[in-house]
Amino acid sequence: MAHAVRAIDSLETVYAGLMAGRRGEPVEKPLARMLASWSVGLGVMPDWLGLGEMPFRRMMARHFPAADPDRVVRLGRPLGFNRHDEREELNQLLLAGRTGASESEVWMAGIVTVGCLGNDHLWQDLGLWSRPDLSQLMLDNFAPLALRNDKNMKWKRFLYKQLCEAEGIYVCRSPSCEVCVDYAKCFVQS
Repeated sequence: MAHAVRAIDSLETVYAGLMAGRRGEPVEKPLARMLASWSVGLGVMPDWLGLGEMPFRRMMARHFPAADPDRVVRLGRPLGFNRHDEREELNQLLLAGRTGASESEVWMAGIVTVGCLGNDHLWQDLGLWSRPDLSQLMLDNFAPLALRNDKNMKWKRFLYKQLCEAEGIYVCRSPSCEVCVDYAKCFVQS
């Protein structure tokens, strides 16, 4: 238990340090949470959050100019090159649904895309601290896309469903989600 407490303290310390030196854009709160989690080994994000070193450093300089990016970097999880087509389709879906308010949306599309390749809930794979963090991130960065999730479907399922529908593939067994036997698997229950 003491080890878990130390990890949380480190997580909070990294987060507080990032937030103290941020520029003030909405994306910085969830991004700082992802970075803090990643720096202590939580989530599944690969090296450089999947962006590559130089885009990662540019993102850090833009959003956390007072932070030393090398203090949050945790290397050792290379980005696998399998599932390349899937990654490209997810990234294109997110880019097509950008809000259009910030160049950071391109970085966030890359990060969310890589997070989708994890095996847990998207918010957990990204290293966010709650599902509402992810919902706000999606609304801030991908509003046209996020607003289509009007039934509060889990985000990873929603994104993959969008890809399937774009290809004319409808995997749901019922013509209406509300009567589907898998409703609880796809949608968050209030």
